[in-house]
Amino acid sequence: MPDKRDYYDILGVSKGVTDEQLKIAFRKKALEYHPDRNKSKDAEGKFKEINEAYQILSDSEKRAKYDQFGHAGVTGSAGSAGFEGMGGFGDIFDAFFGGSQSSSSRKASYRGADLEYPITLEFEEAVFGGEKGITIEKLTRCDTCKPINCSSCSGTGQIKRAQRTMFGQFTQVVSCPKCSGTGDSFASECQKCKGSGRYQDTKNIFVTIPQGIDDGMQIRLQGEGEPGLGGGQDGDLYVVVKVQEHNIFVRSGNNIEISIELNVPTLVLGGVIKIPTIQGEESLTIAPGTQSGQIFRLRGKGIVDVREQNKRGDELIKVFVKIPKKLTKEQREIYQKLQTISEDDTKKSVSDWVSRIKDRFS
Repeated sequence: MPDKRDYYDILGVSKGVTDEQLKIAFRKKALEYHPDRNKSKDAEGKFKEINEAYQILSDSEKRAKYDQFGHAGVTGSAGSAGFEGMGGFGDIFDAFFGGSQSSSSRKASYRGADLEYPITLEFEEAVFGGEKGITIEKLTRCDTCKPINCSSCSGTGQIKRAQRTMFGQFTQVVSCPKCSGTGDSFASECQKCKGSGRYQDTKNIFVTIPQGIDDGMQIRLQGEGEPGLGGGQDGDLYVVVKVQEHNIFVRSGNNIEISIELNVPTLVLGGVIKIPTIQGEESLTIAPGTQSGQIFRLRGKGIVDVREQNKRGDELIKVFVKIPKKLTKEQREIYQKLQTISEDDTKKSVSDWVSRIKDRFS
């Protein structure tokens, strides 16, 4: 295998070359051996060699290693990457002139815009899910006129512009300004879209509401946004959920919270009461001596998890004492008797406490 040529010799420069001088030398050599301009059999090989030399010498760290150790110091830094390291022949011209002689023609495509639509759900609709119809106004792809090739770029999406440089005249390929690079054109006399290919329309959509969806969540409807251009993907529609409050239930994650008032006898003596849940009435046992503010839990009586439908929250019941504002004669007599008993108990408790204090200090 023949020895590799000196990188400085390949570019025709000395070791003391500046970065700017190196760049000019590379441009000159690249233009001389570019396969689009030089049709000789060895042009591609020389072009790869030129590119490899420039990759090493334009990098200060690699250049220092090369100056000290020669090719052994940069083995693997450039290797056989050749011009592929810059993405192909055309990219050499992109880097220096902003265009390419050999850029392949390709149409531009634009994804349609995403849309948002607010939707208000009743508490039960969010809990149990279902379907809900909405009506939105949005841009729609015109079905009356069909796209034809743009007259400016002949449907390629690109046009060529001649550009003079210090190295001669080059052809620069740019996106077509008339069709924005899509290559498509529409009939300007179309009554629907006026030549734009899209028009404002009203559309009815049925939205599937998943069980357990919560306030502020979004439902994504893929492809229901604005239509793309030039074959681009349609945007998405995001339905933003607002859930109305319930007059009894309060939601906390997947749990349901309610507050109920119980009379004094039920809290003192205990009993079984009926509790409303989102699934219907349930029985709840109140233990004797239950305190006001105590919380009971009915497991599995909450809301289905919107992401894991096999999971369900609980219902939390907070009980409070209900103090009657009006009493019947019989109720008053009972409460007065209870008060007398309670006062006697209180006096006895205080007397016992005072006696214990006296005994401690006597």
